[in-house]
This record gives sequence, C-alpha cells and structure tokens, in this order.
Amino acid sequence: MFSGLSSIAYKGFTVTAIDCAKETWHVTNSSIQGLVKGLFSSALASNKSTNINGSTGGSKVSFSGLYPGATYEVTLAYEKNNTQFEQCKQTVTIIPPNLIARCEYVAAGYSLSIIWNKPDGVWTSVNVNVTGKSPEILENGERSLEISGFLPARKYEVSIASVSGDVRSSDPLVFTCLTDPRGVIAGSFFGIMIFAVLVCLVVFIFLKRPDIISRKKQFISGSRQPNKKTKAIPVAKFPDHFYKLGADENRGFSQEYESLLPVGTDQTQNAATLPENKPRNRFNNVQPYDWCRVKLATPNSNGNSDYINASYMPGYSSSKEYIAAQGPLPTTVNDFWRMIWEQRVRGIVMVTNCTEGGRTKCERYWPADSKPVSHGGLIVTLRTEQQEPNWTLREFRVKNTNNSEERTVKHFHFTAWPDHGVPQGAEVLIQFRGLMRRHIDSDGAGAPTVVHCSAGVGRTGTIMALDVLLQQLEKERAVGINAFVHKMRLSRPHMVQTESQYVFLHHCIMDCLKPHENTEENIYENEDMIYANATALREFRQQRT
Repeated sequence: MFSGLSSIAYKGFTVTAIDCAKETWHVTNSSIQGLVKGLFSSALASNKSTNINGSTGGSKVSFSGLYPGATYEVTLAYEKNNTQFEQCKQTVTIIPPNLIARCEYVAAGYSLSIIWNKPDGVWTSVNVNVTGKSPEILENGERSLEISGFLPARKYEVSIASVSGDVRSSDPLVFTCLTDPRGVIAGSFFGIMIFAVLVCLVVFIFLKRPDIISRKKQFISGSRQPNKKTKAIPVAKFPDHFYKLGADENRGFSQEYESLLPVGTDQTQNAATLPENKPRNRFNNVQPYDWCRVKLATPNSNGNSDYINASYMPGYSSSKEYIAAQGPLPTTVNDFWRMIWEQRVRGIVMVTNCTEGGRTKCERYWPADSKPVSHGGLIVTLRTEQQEPNWTLREFRVKNTNNSEERTVKHFHFTAWPDHGVPQGAEVLIQFRGLMRRHIDSDGAGAPTVVHCSAGVGRTGTIMALDVLLQQLEKERAVGINAFVHKMRLSRPHMVQTESQYVFLHHCIMDCLKPHENTEENIYENEDMIYANATALREFRQQRT
C-alpha cells in the first residue's frame, strides 16, 4: 500500500485507489509512459479505431506503437479471481507528427512561400512563426502559407510545428529562408563597377604620388572606429532609442534582431556532431561551438567522451562568468552534476519547468525530498526549499565520495516563464535577477554560474543578458543590448532565441529607468531599488545562515 492514498473496497477485498489525473505521464509522438502509485495489473490504451495493451511492472506502465497526435483513453485495472476491477481512466493526447517543410521566395517581390508535406498522423492545425511577423495558425487542410512585407536578400528564421487539440504540439522545425536577392544583385553589379573605377583611380594616384598614399594608408590602418550598433546607449538617450526601434510595428527591433541571426554560425561544432555525442543533445540545432564548450575532466557515462552540451559564456567582468547549458536529459544528469563539481559551481539558475504543456523540458536532477541521491561519485542532498509565487530557492549539499569533500550549491528556479516567450512583466524577473546577482557577488567564489532552460539558449540567454546589462547600467550609466547579444552568439548559437525576448530586454531596461514611488531617484541610481523584493531577500538571507 502507498501512504496518503485512499482505498476502494470491492466484494471481499480492498485495493489502493488510483487518481490517474494526478499521476506522472510522459508522452512522445508514439508512446506513453506512466509512473503510478497504486495497485494495478493491466493497462489499456484505446480510441475509436484501436485497443493497445500496455506493459506493466511495479509502478510503471508503458504503451508503444501509438499513432502520432491521436487521443487515447488509458484505463488501469486490477485483476482478482479472473475478474477485472477498473482503477482509473485518463485521456492522453500523443504528441503530433513532426513536419517536413521548405520555403521559396516569390519572384519579383519580397514575399516568402512556406510549404509543408502532409504529416503521417493526427493534427488539428499548423503553427508558423517567422522572424518579425505575427504567428500564423492554419487549419490541417492547408499545405502552404505566403507571407509578404520582407526586405530583399535577407535571411529570416522560420519555425513550424503541428498541433493536436489544445494540449500538444510537435517539435518545431526551424530553418532559414532567403528573400528574392535579384534587385540587390543588380544594385551590387553597379556598385562593383563603381568600385572598380575607384580602384583604378587609387592605383593611378599611387603610381603618381606614393608618398601621399603611404601617409593615407598609415592613417586608415590605425583607425578602429566601432560599428554604431556596438556603442552603448547613454541613459539619457535610451528612451528615444527604445521608441525609435518600436516605431512602424517594431521595424527597428526586427532589423536589429535579424542582423544577429548569422552571428557565429560559421564556427565549428565537431564534438557535438560525433555519433557518440549526438544522443546527448536535446535539440539538433543547439550545439556548442568547439572553442568554448565545457569539457568534462573525466569521461562521461558513455565512457569515451568529455562532451556535455554546455558553453562558457562572457559576463560583465569575466570571459567565463557563466556556463550556458541545456536542461539535463535522463542520460546526462550524472554528467551535469560532474560538471557542477569540476567547475566548482556555487550557483545554478534554472529558467524552465521540468514539464511544460505536457512535454518534458528538463529532467529533474535534484532530490524530491531530504533523502540523498547518488549521481556517479557525487551524493546530492536537498537541505532547504523555499517556494515563492514566481520562483523557488533551494540549497543542495554535494559530497564527493572519492575524497569526502562537501560543497554547498544554491539553486535559483524561476517558474513563471513560458518557453519561447517572455514573463508577463519585467519587474518580477528583475527582482529574481537581483537574488541571483547578490549570490554571485557574495558566494560565487569566482566560479562560473550555471544557467539553463531547456535548450540553454532562449530564456538562458535572456536572463544572462539582463544580468550583464543591469551591471553595465549601474556602472556606466549606459547600456548596449545589441552588442552584448552579438557577443553571446559568438559563444553559443541562438542566444536570446526570439525577437520577443530581444524586445523584452529593452522593456526591462525601460522599467529600470522609470522613477518609482516615494523616491526621487531612478532605479538604476539605487541598488536597493534594483533588488526591490525585500521580503524575498530577507527569506533568502535566512536560508544562508
């Protein structure tokens, strides 16, 4: 029997009752796996067209060979004396099929046509997201979508996924589309002709006046004027900068964000693409660059690789202030904790929930209670847990069984951030960042802070950028959002993954610049105002003592 559970009395005997709705169900596009507390001996998944018997053993139940996107009624039953006694039922929708899609530019115009094949499975609609455009939702009978209003010869990122009902969506297919380049090519031709004439003129002058050219070359080679976008925007000018970018339906934001898409993409990712390492990546399009990936000091669980999907990331005062990592997979939890130990990490910032929208975003890698859990040669114990409306603060004790050394690791878990989206308001994330920054400054011990979401790029990049930008704001009274996102993308692909996250960073800075009640100073002029949630800070300090 399981403690805390009710029982059902049948004729002559009693069994533990099961509430299927409260149990844990993991769903893919072809399977259902459940972890159930209660007594059952058989499991059946059925819909209008088929019945599939599940595999059972202990508290586990699994179904395989299911139809993508279909909805099944899962029934658990207990058998006694050749009689089936129903324990519970649960309706579960399978993740719909992945899409195969391509794009074409429309001739003599700046439109894109996105075309996808009919997937093998059940789906009710298709969601299409294109950089700088509003999301499109199309019925399942549609096979293409034409979107206009793009700039010529530009690359745009497209994300497309199938949806089943209101609860499931497939893994998004992300790819890049190029708009019609011909007008730009024609202009480039004339530009090249003009350039050729100028080259001839320079050569002529060089032959006639080498002394002048020599002096001019020396002057030009010594000039290192930064690009205007790399300059930090002074506090006094930032509001005007913000409203200028937001004019004409965020056209300026879109152009700045689009300029970031190719940054860093020509760098090698050889380690991540090795056959033995591919299963260790949560997403095929999010892989660390070779030059800045974190290497495990000892081989990981596959025995012959130092690979983990994590990257050293720059901060305000250090080139390795953070480690951006993907949320651990079931097979990489031990590697994750070994990285924590080897890098002497004192703080972990988690900006995802383990499950979102019925899909697993991150394997739970910490104990559910105070009972110690072993991960390889490390024993992790949950010492404290403080839940707040928008975040949870935890403290772990990590012990190395090889030398009995123990360390304390703080866990900052933000729970109010939707995947690929932004929090409802800037203030709550700024407060959370304050808790994180105070810990880094006081207890970080100079070690990198690990930050992760699911893929380790979108929400991860946004909270890291916010931390750096608020430091820059405080110390320089200026802020360079585009420059720092550019810098992050040189170290890990897709950092600040969506345009909405890029815009949200600007909203956070604007929020910090607004005068707050009962003070004549702006928030950036008063450190206590930046860390405004006094109650949360007080409770956090109590945890540390």
